[in-house]
Amino acid sequence: MSGQRNLFNNLDFFEGVDVEYKAARGGLPRDLWETYGAFANTDGGTIWLGITQRAGALDLHGVNDPEKMLSDFWNTLNNPSKTSLNLLRDQDARIVRLEDPDRAVIRIVVPRADRHQRPVFIGTNPLRGTFRRNFEGDYLCTEAEVRRMFADQAEEPADSRILEGFGLDDLHIDSLRQYRNRFVSRGSHVWQAEDDLGLLGKLGGWRRDRRSGQEGLTLAGLLMFGREQAIRDPAAVPGFQLDYRERFGEDPEVRWTDRLHLDGTWEGNLFQFYQLVMQKLSVGPGVKRPFRVDADGYRTSATPVIEAFQEALVNALIHADYSGQGGVVIDRWPDRLEFSNPGTLLVSREQLLKGGVSECRNKSLQLMFQMLGAGDKAGSGIDKIRSSWAEAHWQSPVLRESHRPERVVLELPMLSLLPEEILTRLRGRFGSAFGDLSGDEVHALVTAQLEGTVTNQRLQGMLTLHRVDITRMLGGLVQQGFLESDGVGRGTRYFIPGELPALAEQAPPLSEGAPPLSEGAPPLSEVALALGQAPSAAMPPELSGLAGGAQLWLQAKPVRERQRVKPAVMRAMIRGLCQDEFLTLQQLGVLLGRGTKGLQEDHLSPMFRTGLLRLHFPDNLTHPQQAYRSTADASESTPS
Repeated sequence: MSGQRNLFNNLDFFEGVDVEYKAARGGLPRDLWETYGAFANTDGGTIWLGITQRAGALDLHGVNDPEKMLSDFWNTLNNPSKTSLNLLRDQDARIVRLEDPDRAVIRIVVPRADRHQRPVFIGTNPLRGTFRRNFEGDYLCTEAEVRRMFADQAEEPADSRILEGFGLDDLHIDSLRQYRNRFVSRGSHVWQAEDDLGLLGKLGGWRRDRRSGQEGLTLAGLLMFGREQAIRDPAAVPGFQLDYRERFGEDPEVRWTDRLHLDGTWEGNLFQFYQLVMQKLSVGPGVKRPFRVDADGYRTSATPVIEAFQEALVNALIHADYSGQGGVVIDRWPDRLEFSNPGTLLVSREQLLKGGVSECRNKSLQLMFQMLGAGDKAGSGIDKIRSSWAEAHWQSPVLRESHRPERVVLELPMLSLLPEEILTRLRGRFGSAFGDLSGDEVHALVTAQLEGTVTNQRLQGMLTLHRVDITRMLGGLVQQGFLESDGVGRGTRYFIPGELPALAEQAPPLSEGAPPLSEGAPPLSEVALALGQAPSAAMPPELSGLAGGAQLWLQAKPVRERQRVKPAVMRAMIRGLCQDEFLTLQQLGVLLGRGTKGLQEDHLSPMFRTGLLRLHFPDNLTHPQQAYRSTADASESTPS
């Protein structure tokens, strides 16, 4: 068994990425190419041929004639009628021998394709052969998703498009004047001598196409300085949306305590939104020193935390795909902020966290903000935010990417990274050995103690280490007795020895409040039963036709019978209720004893955007029978 044990260790080596096991008993599996394309178009992954997985156990039965199978694989991969692109290097597909020399498996490591290479598709028709990966496997992309991938390939930025029929009359002149004043306040610059049209031209807000001779206002110019009515014109950005929401109150009937959205009381363009949101971010929880502004609302000095807020806001505005769904949304709670924008990452999440590479969907918007001292072109924006959070000793930012709809979410927790009481508990448990650990190892143990478990994926968003180095670090902590592990491969979670959270322990009595739902923690699908709740009144008739309705009615009792619960507990309960079947908004409202409007806006829509829930009708968001079901893995939601 030693050879198989070594291979199992090798399999665990890749737990930080998506993994697919295929039997391949009779040759190359037919669905191999769908998985290859799906991995390439999502986050990459590892395919193992000759291994099957059942109930969490792996069967290493091997493949017949591995040399021929590997040769067939390369021949098919390089056949343009089968796959659009070969992304692999020689070492990315190889034979791995088992203890029995007559048995072997094949490992194929698929990288994430960059924006110039996507979509990677099978066959010759990208509209029928482009796949992506989600929690449940590979799915066929819609035509709109494929077209957005092709749009991201273009060297010409999305916001450089000249808008036919639009002109200077569509601009909010006060916005342009305020921008110029702020630009001047930063110091002398040669562009300041330009008139309005000349300044717009320098910034990319007005452009002349040398090939066609067409000249006019660009999408960037309209988005930054335009009148809201013009921006929302069908020929521009009909789905334009900007939303800032503060959620500081404890009354569950009050969905937000302050909100800034396109309600007609201000000129809804990016520059005005940026100014108004920055003023709101200058005060409130987490801002220890007042953010000083002059009479025009311009910054005179700022703390690292405010600069991080500014960087996160600008990143959301300049990287957004304004043809996508949902618009730019900023949600603020007392203990965290979330910056969410439509679109996908143009570089891998790993490269983005590492910094040094700049890929921006809207380069003119990026330049406009840079001239105000906001936004970064060197690809280190996330680095700046993480450094500011480290300086404040807060838990690290979490970056998540989801599909259907395509969104990127940056969460900024404002919670202590190393609470002294947790450090004291760990020192008392492990003694002097705890003092010999590296900062990253201490971080992993503190997270495991705080959240009950820690996963490779969770630490990828918190540390600067490569996912493989994180796996090695976690393995070392297990060997030294600091952690224990549970699960296999990507699903492995780590915990303080003897402290694997039981289901009931993950859901304390709701009257006491619950800790934030941690990434990597399993969904609380049996909260009510774990709390020992007895059946209550008869099930309402709205649930009579629902399979398992009686059990769901019992399961939801702890939330339904309390007026106030923490948002994390509510979302955990929703995921548990939707674990095994699709539930409609109306059914969830009855189960949870909540109004459907607040339930939709406060929980279901954010959970869908961040990948915690999926839709029964993903191609028709307003379907009258729309229903929700939990995704298989909460760790990607991201995002939390």
